[in-house]
Formats: sequence, structure tokens, C-alpha cells
Amino acid sequence: MKRKLEFELVPDCCWYSNLRTLLSKKQWDFLRADAKERAGGKCMICGRKTSRLEAHERWEYDEKNCVQKLKDIVAVCHDCHSVIHIGRTSLLGDIERAEKHYMKVNNVSYAEYRKDLGKANEDHERRNKVAEWKLDLTYLQRFIKE
Repeated sequence: MKRKLEFELVPDCCWYSNLRTLLSKKQWDFLRADAKERAGGKCMICGRKTSRLEAHERWEYDEKNCVQKLKDIVAVCHDCHSVIHIGRTSLLGDIERAEKHYMKVNNVSYAEYRKDLGKANEDHERRNKVAEWKLDLTYLQRFIKE
């Protein structure tokens, strides 16, 4: 079942390989500003109004063709971003707050949270079997002026 707020576990070989590291600071700042402008001061997931939005890259994975495709860059609040990257959040020791936020935004029980996390971990484990992901950044073409 698709949830409003989902875990987005990146395959291990793709950790630290993100737009912020691939692009110049000026290019990343432009993309981040675009996401924040589209958000209008509200988290694009939970809708909470906040002056501190974080840019998040949304990826989809074509496991058959080993392609990691950028789908969007969204502006999210810190709490939603902590849930999206639940593995990192767990390592940092702030899991309880993330669990509560996930359950609140999705209006689910703790059992449903655990089931959803289990499914996300299964997807992550399966995607980790891909030795190398090809990067598809066609999303960025919308920012190129001809």
C-alpha cells in the first residue's frame, strides 16, 4: 500500500552518491531553491509549515535494467526527512521521534509501521544485489534552457 510518507532506502553502493556531490554548489542551490519555491513554505509530504525545508532527491529503481532514476527533488521538513532516511536516523539514535512521525502522517499503528519498514528493508536487500546502478538524470533536463 502506498503511504503519504514512505521509507526510501538507497542501495548501499549508492550511499554518498547524490546530486549534492555530483553538481556544483551553485547548481545544487538552484535545484534546492526550485523545490522550496514549489513547496510554498510547507513540507511537500506532511504539509507542515516551516521556514527550514530540506531538499530530498526522489529516486526510482529499475532492478531489471539496473537503473537508478531521479524522479523529483522535493522540499520536506526535518521530521519527514528523518523517516525517509530511517536507517541513518536509527544510527543517529532518534528513531522514536521518526516512528511517531511516520505513524501520525500515515495514520497507522505501530504494527503497520513495523510491517511497512519490513517491506522497505526487503526492497533494500533485493536492490543491494545489483552490483552497479546506472544513473538516469533525465529529470534535470527540465532545467536546461536551449
